[in-house]
Amino acid sequence: LCNFFASFVWLSAQVDSQHYFPMMSGLELPSDELALLDYLAYGMIAVAVPVFFLLTCGMTAMYGRNSTEFLVPGFLPGRVAWVIQELPAFLIPCVLIFTQADRIAFVPNRILLAMFMLHYFQRAFIFPLLIRGGKPTPLVPFLLACMFCVYNGYMQGRYLSQYAQYPDGWLTDPRFVAGVVMFVVGMAINLHSDHVLRSLRKPGETGYKMPQGGMFTYISGANFFGEIVEWAGFAVACWSLQAVAFAIFTALNIGPRGYTHHNWYLQKFDNYPRNRRAIIPFLV
Repeated sequence: LCNFFASFVWLSAQVDSQHYFPMMSGLELPSDELALLDYLAYGMIAVAVPVFFLLTCGMTAMYGRNSTEFLVPGFLPGRVAWVIQELPAFLIPCVLIFTQADRIAFVPNRILLAMFMLHYFQRAFIFPLLIRGGKPTPLVPFLLACMFCVYNGYMQGRYLSQYAQYPDGWLTDPRFVAGVVMFVVGMAINLHSDHVLRSLRKPGETGYKMPQGGMFTYISGANFFGEIVEWAGFAVACWSLQAVAFAIFTALNIGPRGYTHHNWYLQKFDNYPRNRRAIIPFLV
């Protein structure tokens, strides 16, 4: 799949965008767009800090088992919400590579952007189809998630397709190799953990069960841990402010949710393993 997306990114860059997308031919981007991308990254980090403190001081993420209306009434079906909210992070890079994308001709840029798009292809098109039941998504968390995917899709997609410059030999650089390995391992943990959670209930069953196996042997938030490792690896492989900002936001946003899940399991199940940690194996 990663090879497919890398090839897609490269082929898209060969298309004459002015021929197929005439409206884009007159698109004027600010000359200081790279500075804008830096500001967006700093803004993401700045938002992540208060979000972390809110989530660690008692506020819970308002979806999943904590799904509740907030500020604005209304819910969306879970599958529909997942598709719509995650889709911008996949589609925006697709659009960007049909505009001015000077760096997409370089292999490291293609691979890194393909990694990002692969994750969101899975999240937008595959993950929703695998959901069994699931609670509806409140409108406000849905809108916030959608806005984030637009924001991050532009920031990562634009930086990698137009501005990121890597030295010759970056594909064998220890940072790139280690980052790609971390990304693949993290994504595998995330996908396997989601499978474990989906398999807890058989058709027609209700109620909650303890997840077992895989990284759940060591931590309660195995799916969150996998995603944190995945985007930390992406940041190492990209070696960019934009990717680091995304990794920090991911850790500070979903890390506390893993801790909340851990405390919930401890209260719900008397026989819950006491040596199982919340989000980091053997530590936290």
